[in-house]
Amino acid sequence: MAVNSKRVLIGALAGGVAWTVLSMGINMAVLARRYEQAQAAGLFQTEPRIPGFLGIWILILFVLSWIGATLYAVARAAWGQGPLTALKVGVMLGFAAGLPSNFGTAAWATFGRIFPFCWAIELGLGAVIATLIAAWLYRD
Repeated sequence: MAVNSKRVLIGALAGGVAWTVLSMGINMAVLARRYEQAQAAGLFQTEPRIPGFLGIWILILFVLSWIGATLYAVARAAWGQGPLTALKVGVMLGFAAGLPSNFGTAAWATFGRIFPFCWAIELGLGAVIATLIAAWLYRD
């Protein structure tokens, strides 16, 4: 069965918005004070080393959302349509995107483990939410 690329894109955009909102919420509501403390202690830079970091980060979340939407559209042929397939795809994407680097960071970094824990949750939960939204919007 052919993939409806237009619907994949629509789902990816909607999922990307939701993922960005989640990302900003976690980083501003949960981690903002801790970022300030880590910066004051010299554990974090006060400015990102990469110009335009925030815009690039948001673009990355949208690309990841597009990957989740595409994988969902393809997986429907094998696993069937619906939220269970979207959940499977989202969990796999979130695991791949969020766990390995944050696990290593939690093990080796000199700053608190709350940062990589929250970053892993942000990427894992964001992938699931974005893929569920993409699945809800997908039509053949």
